[in-house]
Amino acid sequence: MTNEPIEPRERAAAAVEPLPEGVDLASYGEGPREECGVVGIYAPGEDVATLTYFALYALQHRGQESAGIAVSDGRRLVVHKDMGLVNQVFRDTSLAALHGDLAIGHCRYSTTGASSWENAQPIYYETPTGGGIALGHNGNLVNTNELARKLDQPPRNDSELMAALLARDVDVSLEEAIVRTAPQLRGAYSVVVLDEQRIHAFRDPNGVRPLQIGRLPTGGWVVASESAALDIIGAVLVRDVEPGEVVSIDGNGLRSQRFAEATPTFCLFEWVYLARPDHRQDDRSVLYARRNMGRQLAREAPVDADIVIPVPEAGRDAAAGYAAEAALPFADGLVKNRYVGRTFIQPTQSLRQLGIRLKLSPVREVVEGRRLVVVDDSIVRGNTARQLVAMLRSAGAAEVHMRITSPPIANPCYYGIDMASRAELIGADLDVEAIREFLDADSLHYISLDGLIDATPDDRSQLCTACFTGDYPIPVPGEQEQLAQIRFDFSDDTAG
Repeated sequence: MTNEPIEPRERAAAAVEPLPEGVDLASYGEGPREECGVVGIYAPGEDVATLTYFALYALQHRGQESAGIAVSDGRRLVVHKDMGLVNQVFRDTSLAALHGDLAIGHCRYSTTGASSWENAQPIYYETPTGGGIALGHNGNLVNTNELARKLDQPPRNDSELMAALLARDVDVSLEEAIVRTAPQLRGAYSVVVLDEQRIHAFRDPNGVRPLQIGRLPTGGWVVASESAALDIIGAVLVRDVEPGEVVSIDGNGLRSQRFAEATPTFCLFEWVYLARPDHRQDDRSVLYARRNMGRQLAREAPVDADIVIPVPEAGRDAAAGYAAEAALPFADGLVKNRYVGRTFIQPTQSLRQLGIRLKLSPVREVVEGRRLVVVDDSIVRGNTARQLVAMLRSAGAAEVHMRITSPPIANPCYYGIDMASRAELIGADLDVEAIREFLDADSLHYISLDGLIDATPDDRSQLCTACFTGDYPIPVPGEQEQLAQIRFDFSDDTAG
């Protein structure tokens, strides 16, 4: 990398030349994808289907591939699910057909399984006694081969596996079946389950994924992945479902029992990226935690610059914190097209560039001639960040300094985020300087792990840092052999 000055437009052209030796752009797509969102509502006399619809709307960021709602009227359980966004799957007519006093909902992004109607949730499973259960799952199991051997007919995915294991215990209530079965599960799982009479919710002993309890003004109960889903339907946050706890809700109210001791290791990446900024976790605002990350970045990596801009939307709060700490102006130098979904991985370089440009556009009046600090939440595969730098230079940026609110992601996630292969992770193969060269940024700094943890309210011992450190709190079969992808003996996994 030469130290001689290069004109902005020349540098933009250089950014789309052949990649540094050993780097395969086809391996890298956009940033981390979300997991899944779950919700359960018990509210006799209320339109629970519509309440569940709005709650799912608030959780749409956690999954955009499929959505579904299961409703019971006390006698019959009905499931409606399909591929697409929440407002595409549910119209007024489909909601009007869902009658009952209790419901669960799910929005999905596939992490290791196929994107198909069969893997959309809630999963419906008939019990041997003639009833049925519906199940929605956020997370990923890691011992599915072991569990599948307990069943005569292998299920299609890990969520159906859980439903099948619960349904086989015909001699006890569903609540007791959960208490029996949950200790056998390994991995991350925040689950809502519905039968004809009641809702159950349970969370793995590590509490990797969020799950919260709320109370409606009418006296009904809500369980949801994030507090934003409670807020949108007017519910008040009561508390989290504790790690290793199952709660059951019916006409007698809410009751709780433990199936395992809590050993909390909450996903650190929920604080960085996955949760909505208005979500409250451990009685702490995600928004303010992200602003603290930005302030910490400014202390760790100050730079002589003119303006701070975020990569929308995930980098906005951290960029505001960086600007405040560094006493620099804050502005929107990139505009996001709200009507474009994920940037699809395209077969050619030109199409990949087009996909990213459809999603983000630079504001020339903001960036032209200025030295920019660009704040983003993560760099997973590297393609998007590389193209962003090129676009900013093409719009006239004098310098581009990248600041990232997570450490380099060097290890796959087996607990429900779409980072399941080391081959996909630019941080697994390249050091920071090599990544900076790949991006063609003037400087690149990732927040330190200590700095990131200090920005959250949790202790290091209560956080999962596996994607940064390789320290997996829940042992993963085959991880020592560095599996490129978890594969099961049955067809595929619908973890989310």
